[in-house]
Amino acid sequence: MIDPQAAVLELTVAGKDVTIKQSPALLHSNKREGTTGAAVWKVTPLFAEWMASPTNPLFSSGLLSSDSTVIELGCGAAGIVSLVMSPRVKTYIATDQAHVTKLAKENIAENISRYAKASSNSSTKHHAKSKKEFKTPVSNVHVTPLDWQTDSIDDFLRRLSLTAEATDISAIIACDCVYNDALIEPLTNTLVEIAKVRDTSKPPTIVLIAQQLRSSEVFESWLSYFARFFKVWRLPDSQLPEGLRENTGFVVHLGILR
Repeated sequence: MIDPQAAVLELTVAGKDVTIKQSPALLHSNKREGTTGAAVWKVTPLFAEWMASPTNPLFSSGLLSSDSTVIELGCGAAGIVSLVMSPRVKTYIATDQAHVTKLAKENIAENISRYAKASSNSSTKHHAKSKKEFKTPVSNVHVTPLDWQTDSIDDFLRRLSLTAEATDISAIIACDCVYNDALIEPLTNTLVEIAKVRDTSKPPTIVLIAQQLRSSEVFESWLSYFARFFKVWRLPDSQLPEGLRENTGFVVHLGILR
């Protein structure tokens, strides 16, 4: 984690100032559903920077575009990836457990509001360049609860009320969601259920898993189970920023359903 004790984090991600409210009390509580989403984990800003880059290979190759719909699993309370991805895609759906999405909605809404004001102020000043000036469409970010261990994926897709988008997912993102054995099967099974709904006439849904390497046993268990259902590639250093390359303690994998 970046600073689990801080109630508020001030970060700069992809050239944008971001204010994130965390919940140290929730993080250190004994809540049965899980508390890790209450704080910002180290890999998330690094991954967000990469996804926002103009040279990101997923966008430059056409795998993702302004017409894409993306779902994030385990978005956490910060919603950082949502903030940088929403201007680049058609629809962004951020999910986590219900007690986490409440704070995620606040963080996303407040930061988008700040950005909109900064952009408006810059426009009235003869379009003066500002660090915070960029276009973020509020309406394309949807934050909704999803518990991999208990929720029906069919019910989840139906309740999105995004009929076309819900069956046309270009990509699924998960940042630092693999940190203990108990989550490996529920997470992977959820990825499978969402990925398989896309029309077979279209390119397959891609799955992006970014994680910090902590336990080699947990990582190997995840990779073994994930590879049963997905063809898997570890992204090479040539496609990643310095902070996500080999020997940094972070890895990014791409998967496509078998």
